[in-house]
Amino acid sequence: MIQELLNKIDAYKDEMIQIRRHLHQYPELSFEEYQTKKYILDFYKDKDCEINENVGTTGIVVKIKGKNPGPTVALRADFDAIPVQEETDLPFKSKNEGISHACGHDGHTAYLMILAKALIELKDNINGNIVIIHQHAEEKPPGGALEMIEAGCLEGVDNFFSLHLISTMPYSKVFFNEKETQAARATFKVKLTGKGSHGSEPHNGNDAILAASHLLVALQSIVSRRVKPGEMAVVTVGNFDGKGSPNVIKEKVLLEGDVRCMKDEVASLIEKEFKQITSGIASTFNVGLDLQYTQDYPVLYNDPEMTKLAMQGVKDIQKYAPEIKEVTNTPPLSASEDASQYLKIVPGSYFYVGASQVDKETYPHHNPKFDLNEDSLIIAAKAMVGVLAKYYNWN
Repeated sequence: MIQELLNKIDAYKDEMIQIRRHLHQYPELSFEEYQTKKYILDFYKDKDCEINENVGTTGIVVKIKGKNPGPTVALRADFDAIPVQEETDLPFKSKNEGISHACGHDGHTAYLMILAKALIELKDNINGNIVIIHQHAEEKPPGGALEMIEAGCLEGVDNFFSLHLISTMPYSKVFFNEKETQAARATFKVKLTGKGSHGSEPHNGNDAILAASHLLVALQSIVSRRVKPGEMAVVTVGNFDGKGSPNVIKEKVLLEGDVRCMKDEVASLIEKEFKQITSGIASTFNVGLDLQYTQDYPVLYNDPEMTKLAMQGVKDIQKYAPEIKEVTNTPPLSASEDASQYLKIVPGSYFYVGASQVDKETYPHHNPKFDLNEDSLIIAAKAMVGVLAKYYNWN
């Protein structure tokens, strides 16, 4: 079974690359992936599998039923793009203005589609079921995962596995981490409203810029003075919108930003402190306050048992897949990921495949010049075969 699957993946490599390049040319933003959904559905329509195309806004679930009873495992790939203008010279660069696959979700979808194709063709060798989750809107909170879960994509699922291609991790390597693996994320908007006046008469106004500046500094005390040393936490104000005229006391200011941390209890602490500090500053400077604070994605928690199983499975597959040079551990990542929503419900593991360039400069995710090493797609597919082989005890 293992060798047959790997042979099929090798045979379908050109198709995998073609899929990735097509998706790369026609990226769509979160919750707007209608043509991407149609493309994926067309791929599966003549294949021997169950297709549910009404899973959230644009999500798709494909069920591969094995010949005999057994456990059900879910594999997931996201397919949305982000609002970044691509600045590469790729012949298949984005044709959609201001939108690009600058996070690699085109690669995720391509590898999983081809893996699913191979699994469908060999499904009589599977004791159990494999659920393929093609998920929309990973990039935009509240995220597509919640919609798909609410629509029942995890019903009957025993375990969950997914991966991310990482351009800044070395090509040919696969990385795992147990327990807390990616950060929880919250976002905030703070509107402070004072009273405008002439710049020469500040006593007749109430300066919202002054209040917002004190708030900006005070918020940094949350991490430095409220979060226990050694705990990962970040409070970022990414937008300070106080633009005005040089001789006018500003009446309204908007602050926007996000929060990252590696434990759910720290997320709750930061929210409590954030609201207390913001309310205190508003009271001190006698300005109006409109605060929106939203907990977006929880901490991504990898089940230790399933992570050990997955890691050993990829190590075992190395003897069949020489492309995988190393399988190792990685520290937690400070980025957030809505695969965390699935892992709150069923035990599983989310891991990483290095996708750095070999013969040209590598750029990080969300950079306008971002690109993947396309050979990493084959490694992703074969690594997931290793996970499944260990899970189902294939020979």
